[in-house]
Amino acid sequence: MAQGLWTAGNSLAAARFARALRDPGKTQLAWLARRLAADADSAFGREHGFASIRSHEDFRRKVPLRDPGGFEPWIERIRGGESRVLGAETVSHLAPTSGSSGARKLIPFTPSLHHAFAEAVGAWMFDLARLEPGILSGPAYWSISPMTGDESAQGVVPVGFADDADYLGGWKAWLARRVMAAPAGLRHERNVQVFWKRTAACLLARRDLRLISVWHPSFLGLILEAAASGWDEILDGMEKSRSAELRRVGEGQPSGWWPGLRVISCWGDMAAAPGMREIARRFPHCRVQAKGLLATEAVVTIPWRGSYPLAVTSHFFEFVSAEGDVLGAHALERGKTYEVVVSNGGGLWRYRLGDMVECDGHCALTPTLRFLGRAGNVSDLRGEKLSEPFVADCFAALWPDGVDRPSAAWLQPCGSCKGGHGYVLVVSDAVDEGLSERLERLLCRNPHYDLARRLGQLDRIRLRVDSAAGGLGDPDDPRRLGDIKPRVLERRVMEIGSPGNA
Repeated sequence: MAQGLWTAGNSLAAARFARALRDPGKTQLAWLARRLAADADSAFGREHGFASIRSHEDFRRKVPLRDPGGFEPWIERIRGGESRVLGAETVSHLAPTSGSSGARKLIPFTPSLHHAFAEAVGAWMFDLARLEPGILSGPAYWSISPMTGDESAQGVVPVGFADDADYLGGWKAWLARRVMAAPAGLRHERNVQVFWKRTAACLLARRDLRLISVWHPSFLGLILEAAASGWDEILDGMEKSRSAELRRVGEGQPSGWWPGLRVISCWGDMAAAPGMREIARRFPHCRVQAKGLLATEAVVTIPWRGSYPLAVTSHFFEFVSAEGDVLGAHALERGKTYEVVVSNGGGLWRYRLGDMVECDGHCALTPTLRFLGRAGNVSDLRGEKLSEPFVADCFAALWPDGVDRPSAAWLQPCGSCKGGHGYVLVVSDAVDEGLSERLERLLCRNPHYDLARRLGQLDRIRLRVDSAAGGLGDPDDPRRLGDIKPRVLERRVMEIGSPGNA
């Protein structure tokens, strides 16, 4: 029953999306007009004259582009319990995500923003069911993450999500949970090893599992590792016929654990691409589909008919070209690169998302986009999104007033011969051995880094002393030495030995 109702609701979202693809300019302007009218009496709307905005040009003139930091004073007012701040709707909760210069940022969620996510996910899932009808005949696993410390300390407005279904809100979230293979209550498990083991046990028990949706591919890898390492204990606590079936398959053959599994969805761009290829190798009978470009703030693209068109029914988008021009969705040109700006139903207006994309074609008249990476210097091995300004703030806390700071120090991602990934703190001079632990605590102010560490997706910080690190750099570098800006974050991945040895 839940699958039937879910599919029916998604069919309406898919029909609306298909119509919108034929006229993205009209769709986007209609979305903007509705939201400006709805939020005109908010504090932000009054300050920026929403009631007098009649066109996109008016909107651009009256509302400046803002980085995430520009919204912090407004969101602090929401946290304090003030209503009608960024928009007229009630903020149900604040979702934490990483900030470009701070430890984290909080994203307001309202009924309209829930609806926007539900529209995009609904269209995507309807199209996926068209490709793989078998996903409708069994349960799905949508990733659940353990609670963070931030979520346990609730203020006037709650912070955090219960699970991925919370993005949808309302009755669609209720329906989604009816078909989930693992209960949302798993997020309350604070012991990470127990969390992985319980998750693996839930999934192994479901022979009829049809869909697995995670964010980074390494999330699924850790579930598979927990299943294999706890194999006998997990199977001993399972229904006998299912246990016997799994023992015949064996702990080393995950492709045989779920004979009905049809789709695995995960990130597939940039640093996640190798992990996605590994999943495809381990599950050759499944469709492994790369997710579209999704952020906590907005859905930018969704998989649709073999391409990744802009989610034009969910938010209002603008794009900053390499020349600095601000363009609407209908004006993007194939082969050109843009920075994404979004206005969403939660009250983020002309918000610089920080993602760079390339227009690689069109679906009907709507641009399809390929994610290129983050604007600025950002490292993202496992979804942690460490930015250079944030790392610089951590370094400033490590060496207040510059006292005892080495002549050169930077953070660099690393991969080990054992398959682990993490970061190395490279310094030019000998330092206190406890420095890496102090840096670890500082980096964990970023909620995505903290989660990746707690889940075991990233190893602990390693320390490497390299006296050559204080040199002037590559003598063949064509730039004048005076033009080379020292960096505290190096994005190139360093290959090192076994975990624990840098």
